[in-house]
Amino acid sequence: MFEKEYDVIVVGGGHAGAEAAAAAANMGSKTLLVTMNLQTIGQMSCNPAMGGIAKGQIVREIDALGGYSGIVTDKSAIQFKMLNKSKGPAMWSPRAQNDRMRFAEEWRLMLENTPNCDFYQEMVNGLLVENGKVCGVKTSLGIEVRGKAVVLTNGTFLNGLIHIGEKQFGGGRAGEKAATGITEQLLDFGFESGRMKTGTPPRVDGRSLDYSKMILQPGDAIPEKFSYTKTKTLKTQRDCHMTHTSALVHDLLKEGFDRSPMFNGRIKSIGPRYCPSIEDKINRFADKDSHQLFVEPEGWNTVEVYVNGFSTSLPEDVQFKALRSVVGFENVKFFRPGYAIEYDYFPPTQLKHTLETKLVENLYFAGQINGTTGYEEAASQGLMAGINAHLKLNKKEDFILKRDEAYIGVLIDDLITKGTEEPYRMFTSRAEYRTLLRQDNADLRLTPKGYEIGLAGKERLKRMEEKQEKSNAFIKFFEKTSVLPEDINPILESVDSALVKQSDKMVKAFSRPKVTMNHMLQLKSVSAFVEENSLDREVLEQTEVQVKYSGYIAKEKNNADKLHRLEDVKIPENFDYSKLKSLSYEAREKLEAIRPVTIAQASRISGVSPSDISVLLVFMGR
Repeated sequence: MFEKEYDVIVVGGGHAGAEAAAAAANMGSKTLLVTMNLQTIGQMSCNPAMGGIAKGQIVREIDALGGYSGIVTDKSAIQFKMLNKSKGPAMWSPRAQNDRMRFAEEWRLMLENTPNCDFYQEMVNGLLVENGKVCGVKTSLGIEVRGKAVVLTNGTFLNGLIHIGEKQFGGGRAGEKAATGITEQLLDFGFESGRMKTGTPPRVDGRSLDYSKMILQPGDAIPEKFSYTKTKTLKTQRDCHMTHTSALVHDLLKEGFDRSPMFNGRIKSIGPRYCPSIEDKINRFADKDSHQLFVEPEGWNTVEVYVNGFSTSLPEDVQFKALRSVVGFENVKFFRPGYAIEYDYFPPTQLKHTLETKLVENLYFAGQINGTTGYEEAASQGLMAGINAHLKLNKKEDFILKRDEAYIGVLIDDLITKGTEEPYRMFTSRAEYRTLLRQDNADLRLTPKGYEIGLAGKERLKRMEEKQEKSNAFIKFFEKTSVLPEDINPILESVDSALVKQSDKMVKAFSRPKVTMNHMLQLKSVSAFVEENSLDREVLEQTEVQVKYSGYIAKEKNNADKLHRLEDVKIPENFDYSKLKSLSYEAREKLEAIRPVTIAQASRISGVSPSDISVLLVFMGR
């Protein structure tokens, strides 16, 4: 069946596996994607959405390098929102609701149209390893497939165990069996493994909900998109809604706590801190009488609805009774109950920055096998593993992104240098240089690198260079062009900004806090420049950020330099972190447990942010 030897074999067809296969194949490697079910390639196992805080930046970065996630998201989106627009541009984060079925379909079709990419449906239950180097995989039917490099992207399937109340059964996802054999073999090779937990909410019948009692959550009036290619923006969108739990709902849920696998000891592994189950929220935040629930449609035409915020592993009867007490859910019908799943992972400190394992040559790990959570985090790791597998086989230099170059660089560096004992999720606060790592400039940062390694095509590079040239020209226009008081003062007056008495360069007025690009476009000379040079929304946004935030960017670089110079500041022994109320709860918890000796060591602890380090430095008079 497999006469030829593949260059790269990718095990698993989730977000990590799909990106790994696409990257390796597009760079020229003969690639085989082996998965247990070809109908679930790119499956959204949990919420039907891509992006969000910091995650949206990752999707843009994947796209800028030449990956597929941004394109697939745009093609299957049903709603788009730019989050955090009230904050600075470093915090702006794109997020899309997606049609779950179309998302998986688009991934499958894009991979099928990728040269060099073959497919095979079966469980891989072993690796072929000779002299410390991987040389293929073995399937459950006993078939051996030879390959020069293997990328493992097993998600939650490695010895997966599903929990619903007191019931538990093997599975990697509802309705799909767990994968066995790989963990045991890796342990024999000397790898260290652990267990993690994640969960998912019930899916319900949208026809049984009363949306009139909920708060409408529409998409942006002028939606953007993820990909820097010529994908289309949404013309129509589907609404989401919001409702809340209540004290009554919490009391009903508490009735099942004695049968909860989280509280009766059945689940011993750690779940995602920032995406807790509803029972965990009630337990941890006992002072709160309600929590938000986001009611998200699963697609354009389906009536299935995802209840975001109600992740649970409580017994199905408890889930149902409690959810029926939520406003708008009084007559709810279940499609399927929520559940928790435990699975094997391998602490990522066992990897190199290329995501190749230290113990077995040419073997790469990507996604939840490394202890991360989230589609976006998984996809970015898959992309980097696929890239580096191809580069190594072709004796080319490793492709490693630095922390000041991409969120992907922050993610991988955190995993490799700090490890993680709980499911790792990306946040803007994890990046020291987040003003540099914005969603609007991912193409400027990364497309030249993607082109250089042979993944991003010439058309992408050309579009990026054109955007940069136009933006630079527009910035120079603002710096060189003067504006008269009678032209600029009406704009300044409209935003309660001090009026000017003489003509001055436009850039000075534009740099004022409340003055936006839309205000500047009211000036005839500006609108004429835009029209003459055919400047699109991307160029306008890039120009505005560069003009208005250049000082912040310079300040951030300066602060980073200072932080580097103070790396060796010692922390007193038995230091009492509870005295520092400005530290985040997670930072205090981690610092107390690990007791770092220096600021440098503290800064490498997962969950201790740059702002937490600043608090420590200020306290020490530095």
